[in-house]
Amino acid sequence: MKILVSEEQIAQRVRELGAEITAFYEGKPLTVIILMNGALVFGADLVRAIKLPLRWDAFSCSSYADDRSSGKMKVRSKLKNPASGRHLLIVDDVLDTGFTMKTILEDMLQLGALSVRTCVLLNKNVSGKYFVKPDWTGFDIPDQYVVGYGLDSNEEYRNLPYIAVLE
Repeated sequence: MKILVSEEQIAQRVRELGAEITAFYEGKPLTVIILMNGALVFGADLVRAIKLPLRWDAFSCSSYADDRSSGKMKVRSKLKNPASGRHLLIVDDVLDTGFTMKTILEDMLQLGALSVRTCVLLNKNVSGKYFVKPDWTGFDIPDQYVVGYGLDSNEEYRNLPYIAVLE
């Protein structure tokens, strides 16, 4: 396993993202929606770094099977809190093709949100993106399969405190 992003780098970047998001949403009704399961660790750290009153929710969906994108999104849950009249920040672990994010953005806008923006821990440099550019990015990385800090390979490695490439 090769470490790509250290625990210290992650902690520093999460603090920076929290400060940027705090400044952007100051005075606005914010709901943070964490995409499960991969963004759970990142989302929990990020909401603690955002110094505003906010609501948070979790949305369970997946477009991966056997460590690669299936091209189909499976929704496994619904939002607990209403999206209407709120600014939504969608938090995800990895943006690669953008398929999942594009689908979720379209769905959230239909729910009456005032705005929908995105924050991803990792933005992969891949060809064939669905033209989704995150509003906030933790790290830009090469197109490699990564694990750790919530990301998995067949549900393992989520508990690692860093981001690593399996070798």
